[in-house]
Amino acid sequence: MTDVVDTTSSATADAAGGAANGEPHDFPMARTCPFSPPPEYARLRAEEPVAKARLSWNGKEVWLLSRHEDVRQLLGDTTTSSNWKAAAYPLQVPVPDEILQEIELPLVGMDPPEHGSRRRMLVPELTARRAQALRPRIQEIVDHHIDAMLASGGPVDLIEAIAFPVPALIFCELMGVPTEDSDFFRRCAETLVRSDVDPQEMMSAQQELEVYLNRLVADKEKDPADDLLGRIALKNRTEQTLTSSDIAGLAKNLLFGGFDTTSNMIALGILVLLQHPEQLAELRANPELLPGAVEELLRYLAIADSSPARALTEDIEIGGRVLRKGEGVIALTGSANRDESVFADPDAFDIHRDARGHSAFGHGIHQCPGANLVRVELEVVFGSLLARIPDLKLAVPFEDIRFKSQTLVHGVAGELPITW
Repeated sequence: MTDVVDTTSSATADAAGGAANGEPHDFPMARTCPFSPPPEYARLRAEEPVAKARLSWNGKEVWLLSRHEDVRQLLGDTTTSSNWKAAAYPLQVPVPDEILQEIELPLVGMDPPEHGSRRRMLVPELTARRAQALRPRIQEIVDHHIDAMLASGGPVDLIEAIAFPVPALIFCELMGVPTEDSDFFRRCAETLVRSDVDPQEMMSAQQELEVYLNRLVADKEKDPADDLLGRIALKNRTEQTLTSSDIAGLAKNLLFGGFDTTSNMIALGILVLLQHPEQLAELRANPELLPGAVEELLRYLAIADSSPARALTEDIEIGGRVLRKGEGVIALTGSANRDESVFADPDAFDIHRDARGHSAFGHGIHQCPGANLVRVELEVVFGSLLARIPDLKLAVPFEDIRFKSQTLVHGVAGELPITW
């Protein structure tokens, strides 16, 4: 089945901005299909893989990289800077400088050596072995929510029934925070990735989140529990490598990497599967295909398709072009995941594809530390829904579903009504 595309949109023409006459492209660019990155990315890969663009919120000129090889080169280059506060860094959300300078940077916005000392404390908590050890508990959580869905009868909103509460509960248990605080985390996470948010609203959400996390870490340091933050706080007593704010920053990183994005992946992933009924039926009949299907969904959707960025601290050659020290570069990971030179027929969804090598989790030293856990969550959620509700279907026409815009993380906006 082909994907649904809004052919009435003028986004493709708008995305080109003034590039045709030598002017920088306007960025970000609009999607015309909820499952795909902006169609302009394909033209960039073919004709202008290293392209000049202008950020819509502040007019800053940056470089865009659209090919898989170039994206991986940039993200793997340790001479570039990920520091959000660097003058050249191309922020994609409207954060005034006076606010930015007050923000405690999360892991993803740090450079070595600070980045390395924090990541080394976090990574042992999120290994593939630990993620698999959590699978039985994740299964319990998912089964509980599916039980509630079946007991209530359809239709239900999949986002409120599964896509939000499952990752939220897993996050809260992992961090050792009350589950009733999950709505607070959701509000903060959604506010801080919007590109249309009022700066004062963003600052308020940032401050609320930092106050909460700093208080949480202080409690963990005083009385370490057997949870991720508690174990890090206990280990830090002897190693003394992190401050309390550093540990709070690790929690913030996991909030964005393993909570909000996972919730959006669940909703969009189910939609993709429902739009491809033959492949969905294959997954039901052959659950061993599920790990590969999850990798393909991660590649195909690329819900944060343009978030990795770097500030150049020295001249580099990339894509046959020399980019200069002091310039900003954005890696279009969504475009890299649709690169024809790496993935055959990349705009097709195919659960039999070898999708390894996708950039959904980034690349290099800033690759998502929670990737192993996210994979397990998605496998359990998708596998359980397909096995326990074999006649799962949309309760409304596809055209009635609304999707997020003006945000760095794509997903369903509002409700996703399903029934069976």
